[in-house]
Amino acid sequence: MKGKSILCVVILAVAFCPAQTSLNGKVFVGYQGWFRCPDDGSPQHTWNHWSRGAPTADTIAVDLYPDTSELPASSVCPITTESVHGRPARFFSSYPAATVETHLSWMEQYGIDGLLLQRFTDAIPGQRGEGDVVLKNVRNAAEKHHRNFLIEYDVSGDTPEGLFSRLKEDWRYLSNDLHLTSDPAYFHVDGKPVVSIWGLGFNDGYHLDNAALALQIISWFKEQAGAVVIGGVPAGWGTLTADSVSDPAWARVYAALDIVQPWTVGRYSSIKDADAWKATHLEPDMQRTTANNQQYMPVIFPGFSWHNLNRDKSGNEIPRLGGNFLWKQAYNAKAAHAKFVKIAMFDEVNEGTAIFKAVSRRQDAPTPGYWLTLDADGQDLPSDWYLRITRQISCMFKDEIPSALSLPRSVAVDGPIPQTLRQKNRVCP
Repeated sequence: MKGKSILCVVILAVAFCPAQTSLNGKVFVGYQGWFRCPDDGSPQHTWNHWSRGAPTADTIAVDLYPDTSELPASSVCPITTESVHGRPARFFSSYPAATVETHLSWMEQYGIDGLLLQRFTDAIPGQRGEGDVVLKNVRNAAEKHHRNFLIEYDVSGDTPEGLFSRLKEDWRYLSNDLHLTSDPAYFHVDGKPVVSIWGLGFNDGYHLDNAALALQIISWFKEQAGAVVIGGVPAGWGTLTADSVSDPAWARVYAALDIVQPWTVGRYSSIKDADAWKATHLEPDMQRTTANNQQYMPVIFPGFSWHNLNRDKSGNEIPRLGGNFLWKQAYNAKAAHAKFVKIAMFDEVNEGTAIFKAVSRRQDAPTPGYWLTLDADGQDLPSDWYLRITRQISCMFKDEIPSALSLPRSVAVDGPIPQTLRQKNRVCP
């Protein structure tokens, strides 16, 4: 008991005490951390997730062009076949510590409380082969910038054979070998480490659709690992319709989760549809989870575009509308009495959902090829526009500003956030 008290005091010195952590008022983001390129120091020594092979206009697999101007040289990867104003275009690698450090510093600056670090179960051997460098960099940067993080296992594309064993073995490795769950930055609720399992119950044949296996996994994490379990589930989880498997056995699986996180990306594409979603999904979902003593984590997203990943799809498929689309979703989630929210995603440029700094104008993106820039809807916006909006969403969920139907004008305030505001964790102007 004495040792635990000392530990808690030490943790409180850096604003973390796992036993007393709550999700209320939090804004989390999904974080991929999967970008690689030659000469970045990684064992892969190749382009990964940026393109199919060496980057060209024909092989690029991302739509949103990132703003790399604040990244150090060790993080940046020149693209010799693409140019911006006669100079090589630039991507970045997630592998160097400086990349993660910069991203976590942005999270601190713009009031993002933490991140769900994606860990694809079929890619665990590769991440282990890299020494889990990105994971360790996230841990270090989260501690430095007083952010939380947690593991989100993504079972997309994985086979059910051996999945349960792989998850158990990896969680023990993370907990016992890396001591991840005892790290002060690792997110806890009621003293328990939080883990997310994403890809449960979708009816597309690409995710886990075996109800018995899913329940076995959830039960082990809760009962044996002593974890709080978030479930990344279909939008139709509550009625076993639409994108959800219809097997009644899944009702029991969904009910076993501690926190329900339904996937909404691509499920609606306009402000009108987002408003309708509040009545058809947000409010009923809140009622279901409340009745079942669960918590509810709505997922909101800025827009969507994956033309370069799927060339038969149009670019800017779900327009961002200058941030109004993201803001309205956040407002609706708050109005439905959600206590916290996840934004998808921080760095997902492949599907154009990233909220980190992106190039503002098409004329400053590479030629040739298709690129999504922040002026796609006819507005001249700064590169950190969606981080500024996220800052306001964070304040709204913390009840530091009133809920507003329209995007607050204070988003447009330029310049760094005053240190006094950061120290008090009051990040809005």
